[in-house]
Amino acid sequence: MDKDEGSIGGIENPLETSRELYVVSVWMDIAGAALAFIISPLFSALYIIYIVFSRLYSYRGVRLKQYPIIGYLTVVVNQGALIFFMVYYGVTRQYDVPWIGLIVSTLLIGAFYPITQIYQHEQDSKDGVITISYKLGVRGTFVYCGCLYTIAFGLLAWYFYTSGNFNYFLVLQAWFLPVIGRFLWWAWQCWKDKDAANYKNTMRMNWLAATCTNLAFISLIIIKELWLK
Repeated sequence: MDKDEGSIGGIENPLETSRELYVVSVWMDIAGAALAFIISPLFSALYIIYIVFSRLYSYRGVRLKQYPIIGYLTVVVNQGALIFFMVYYGVTRQYDVPWIGLIVSTLLIGAFYPITQIYQHEQDSKDGVITISYKLGVRGTFVYCGCLYTIAFGLLAWYFYTSGNFNYFLVLQAWFLPVIGRFLWWAWQCWKDKDAANYKNTMRMNWLAATCTNLAFISLIIIKELWLK
């Protein structure tokens, strides 16, 4: 739907999109919904809701992404709270999902997503898309994301402390130190020169954050399994 000509996601030079690509993506969504039904009808229904909103986000007939607030909320609520609920329910089959998890996951996505848009301001504006990052500006994006991260990790610290598992939070923080360091260094570079908010720096930030996040949760799983045994 976007037909990006400039760098997008992990692709520096995207190829021209085709009708076949669209058809394949639709069939993949259908296959995913069918497999999700094996887990449970509710899980499949939530999966479909996620797909519908992701389509409305980019579909040219609606294109929610062109609206900075509506588009932003569409992403953070679906990729944050909805996905957290789906995973928690899919694993436990319990409906009483911890509210703190819903909030923190939404805040973390809300903090991370504008950073992924920071190098696309010009490209998005040419396509008639005004993102939350564009509205905030380069400096404002870093300030906003830093504030949300602080709130999210503060809530996580409170949750782990009150549940008697503060050591888990310390493990998470240990893995996130490189991410925080890179974030602050990059913010400082962009503060001095807005051209530092480019594709390569964004991807380096993304890859570091993704790697450290996965290693953090893998570490928690290993620690929990060893502790239980």
